[in-house]
Amino acid sequence: MQMNKHDAQTEMEMNMTPMIDVVFLLIIFFMIITDLTQQDLEELQLPKARSAVEDKPDIEVVRPIINIPQSGRMIYKRRTLYDPEIDGDNMQGLERFLVDQAFRMPRKDELPDNPLMIRADRGTEFKYIQRVMETCGLEDVRIWKLELGAAQEEKDEEEEK
Repeated sequence: MQMNKHDAQTEMEMNMTPMIDVVFLLIIFFMIITDLTQQDLEELQLPKARSAVEDKPDIEVVRPIINIPQSGRMIYKRRTLYDPEIDGDNMQGLERFLVDQAFRMPRKDELPDNPLMIRADRGTEFKYIQRVMETCGLEDVRIWKLELGAAQEEKDEEEEK
């Protein structure tokens, strides 16, 4: 019996190009996803509340987030739904948006069942928050689950009070 002898000088090489391609694709994917998840949140100074709890949204529930900076503009994913300087008392952009969102939400007892989050800057006049709440109550919309964004008070601030 003759045994095959392997040449000691033969080296096996692994082609790393496909692995590098996959790594770059993953990096690009995560960069895009990170940017998309941050579109919901505008840079706001949220009001502080003692009873505020950490926001842990259910990943299965689609929850639109409306941001309201001090100017009173209403923003969803960097898209302005209402601007008081341009629209005045005309809330049609916000109303169209909320009708569309309510239509997409799953229903329970004929009403949209997902929440809508309102994040308003601490310097925002309440009338703008009230307008969103009133628009949610319109016959075409009827979104009844509202969440208000607030920051948790720090422990030092609680002890001072």
